[in-house]
Amino acid sequence: MTDTLHVMPTQAQLQATYGDAHPPLTSDQALVEADRCYFCHDAPCTEACPTGIDIPGFIRAIATGNLKGAATTILEENIFGGTCARVCPTEILCERACVRTAQEHRPVDIGALQRHATDWLMQRDLQPFSRAPATGKRIAVVGAGPAGLSCAHALARNGHDVTVFEARPKPGGLNEYGIAAYKMADDVAQREVAFIAALGGIAIRHGIALGRDITLAALRAAVDAVFLAVGLGATNALDIEDETLPGVRDAIDFIAELRQSPNGIAVPRRVVVIGGGNTAIDAATQSSRLGADQVTIIYRRGPEHMSATQVEQDWAKTNGVTIRHRSTPVRIIAQGGRAVALEIAHPSGAEVLPADLILKAIGQRFDPAPLAGSGIAMTGGRIAIDAATGATSLAGVFAGGDCVPGPDLTVHAVQDGKRAAAAIHALLTEGAKNG
Repeated sequence: MTDTLHVMPTQAQLQATYGDAHPPLTSDQALVEADRCYFCHDAPCTEACPTGIDIPGFIRAIATGNLKGAATTILEENIFGGTCARVCPTEILCERACVRTAQEHRPVDIGALQRHATDWLMQRDLQPFSRAPATGKRIAVVGAGPAGLSCAHALARNGHDVTVFEARPKPGGLNEYGIAAYKMADDVAQREVAFIAALGGIAIRHGIALGRDITLAALRAAVDAVFLAVGLGATNALDIEDETLPGVRDAIDFIAELRQSPNGIAVPRRVVVIGGGNTAIDAATQSSRLGADQVTIIYRRGPEHMSATQVEQDWAKTNGVTIRHRSTPVRIIAQGGRAVALEIAHPSGAEVLPADLILKAIGQRFDPAPLAGSGIAMTGGRIAIDAATGATSLAGVFAGGDCVPGPDLTVHAVQDGKRAAAAIHALLTEGAKNG
């Protein structure tokens, strides 16, 4: 059932939303693109990759037909190489550093080549990694997102036993719940988790939340080390009246609902999204693709200040989304107990935008409540860590991902998990030597 404010998407609109936004390279296209790489010795692209993937190395492997070797090179440094190939802002990381960019204004398509290699491996259920002999050491990881599973995989490879505690019904974190469906088509998030878990030594327990079902103190007493990858459990508020009325919701929840509804949902005809990041872009673009008549993003500053890259902004516009810069929400207008419009202020004055749905995409914040009484140190509203190891102020407790200070990209979360795993392994093996 739909009402006059909503419309059910057609099959074509469902395909546009849940289908692959950017088709993968064919084998011939991959060979042609790989041939453009100069295979730089001191590769600036590798330096620009937060996980340090040997980019010339994996592209050379593609060029010589060694796709397993290419994928292994990628996954050795970034176990979420498949997801990152789809969602990384390569235009401001590895591809911006590509030598071809300066010469031809078109870098090697590193992201597409990375996807080509990792998809090839996972489609064949090949497992290039194996576990070291069992150490008897046990680690608890809280959070089954990219940081948590990256840490778990690295520790399991070293022979440790890892239990991952996840509050939600599915693992994957924002890869499963917080990224537009058209970027993560064909259930890639769950296929990637299955690939990681297939290594062995990793148990994932669902429906267990820190602070509700388990405490940090209990975990510390039960295992040899703990890695916190709890993400950001709360969303920022607009701090204007009536923002909790029906017709106003958090964009991240809207995206999660879409991701878990493969048959689609009834979408509002007029959608206003407040924010300037990837969540705003994803929510707006999906709304438009699902059949909304009018979708508008409101952002308080200019386009150069948006955390969504120019590529993402252009993508939204291509999909029928209007972006209104230098516009600030002032008042939610209600009728019959629900929001029906948003009043905004901009340099030319004030304006009222009719809206059947107002989505808030103004950022998330860390919720410290689950760690109350633990004594763990905080900084800037997030868990304080040693930048080199991920160690917190509590012995044997490490943290990474969105719950610690720093960038909030998937690739950075993966690196956080990998870095902490190395520090945990060193701590546990040094302890064994000293014992």
